[in-house]
Amino acid sequence: MARVISELGNYCFTSITIIIIISSVLLFCGNGDGAWGEPLMETTSSSSSSAFFIFGDSTVDPGNNNFIVTIPENRADYKPYAHNGFFHHPTGRFSDGRIIVDFIAEYASLPLIPPFLQPSAEFINGVNFASGGAGVLSETNQGLVIDLQTQLKNFEEMQKSLTDKLGDEQAKELISEAVYFISIGSNDYMGGYLGSPKMRELYHPEAYVGMVIGNLTQAIQVLYEKGGRKFGFLSLSPLGCLPALRALNLMNSKGGKGEGEGGCLEEASALALAHNNALSTVLTNLQHMMKGFKYSNSNFYDWLLDRINNPSNYDFKDGVNACCGTGPYGGIFSCGGTKKVSEYQLCDNPDEYIWWDSFHPTERIHEQFAMALWDGPPFSVGPFNLQALFLSNKKKKKMKDITIADIVDSPEILDNPIGGFA
Repeated sequence: MARVISELGNYCFTSITIIIIISSVLLFCGNGDGAWGEPLMETTSSSSSSAFFIFGDSTVDPGNNNFIVTIPENRADYKPYAHNGFFHHPTGRFSDGRIIVDFIAEYASLPLIPPFLQPSAEFINGVNFASGGAGVLSETNQGLVIDLQTQLKNFEEMQKSLTDKLGDEQAKELISEAVYFISIGSNDYMGGYLGSPKMRELYHPEAYVGMVIGNLTQAIQVLYEKGGRKFGFLSLSPLGCLPALRALNLMNSKGGKGEGEGGCLEEASALALAHNNALSTVLTNLQHMMKGFKYSNSNFYDWLLDRINNPSNYDFKDGVNACCGTGPYGGIFSCGGTKKVSEYQLCDNPDEYIWWDSFHPTERIHEQFAMALWDGPPFSVGPFNLQALFLSNKKKKKMKDITIADIVDSPEILDNPIGGFA
C-alpha cells in the first residue's frame, strides 16, 4: 500500500461500466428461490435471530490471518491491538478493541462470530471468513491473504459441515434466513491499483472499478444461488484521508520533500467514491432481478468524512492523526513494532481519535457505524436496515400464528410485517 503514486490525474466514471457489468454478470443469474436453498464467547444457538456470515478484509477480520502464513502488515495478533481491554489479549482484529461485526452480532443477540479458521469453531450462529489485506480480485496481495474467491470456497465447506450436522432441510433453512455481510474493496484500490504500476498501465481507472464491481457482483450471485437472500454492505471510506495516504500525499508533494499540505489523496478517494456509486447501482438492479433479494447499504464515505472534518461534533478530538503509528499523521504503518519500521507512538486515549492505526479506525467508530447500520432510518440506510434483515425471519414466523379473527380485529397487523423500508 505504501507504494501509492499520485499521478493518475483527473478522470470520470460513467454509467457505461455499470451497465456492462449488470448485463454480462446477470446473464448467469436466475430469479428463482435457489437450490441450496476470542478466542470466543460460548457459541450457543440463538433462536431469536438469523445466523450471520461475514466476508471481507481487515475491516471485519476477527483473526483468520492468525492461522495463515503472511506478512506482519496483514496481522494484528500482537500488542497494542486490543488495547482497550475488552479482549484479554490481541485477537487479530485491526482495532483497539471490537470491530463493526462484533457490535452487529451483539445487537442481533448473537455471540461473537468465530473466524472460519479457528480450530473447533461452531458454525450454528454464523462464521466470519474475512482476511486482513484481502481484495475482491485474487491478484490483490496474492498468496498473502484469503481472497474473496477462497472465502466463498470456505463458505461451501462450512455449508457442507452444517448439512452433515443439522440435516439438509434445517441447514437450508439456516442458510436462507441468514444475513450475509460484505466489507471489501479498499485493498484492490490502494495496493492493487494505486500501488501497482502494472495495473495502472493495463487499466484505466473506470475499467478497473468495473472489473472490481463485476467480480463482487459475481460473488453476491454465488451466495444467492446457494440460498442467501439478505445482505448487508459496508461501503468504502474516503480512502485518501487515511493517515497512511495523507502521509504519502505529503511526501509526494513539493518534489518529494514532504513540504506540502498533506491533505487527502484525492485519487484514492475518487476510486472509493466511484466504487460506492457503481455498487449502489448494481444492488438496485439485483433487487429487481433476483427474487427475494434484500439488502442494507449506506453512505459510509460521507458519514466518516464528516467525522474526519468535524471530529468535535461527534465527541472526538482528532480526525486526522492515527493513535498508533509514527511519522506524519502517524501514517507510517508501524503500530506494534513488528514491521520494517519498528518505532511507533501510542496515544493516551484512543477514544478521542477517529483512527486507531495508519489504516484502521478505532472501536468507537466501529460502534457508532454499527449502530447506524442497525437501526438507521430509510434516508440513511436502505432499503432495509440490519435490524429489519435480522428480525424479518422472526416476524414472518410470528405471522404464521395469526388467525383470521386477529386480522379482523386489528387489520394494521398486516402492515409492513417484515420491518422493511419503502
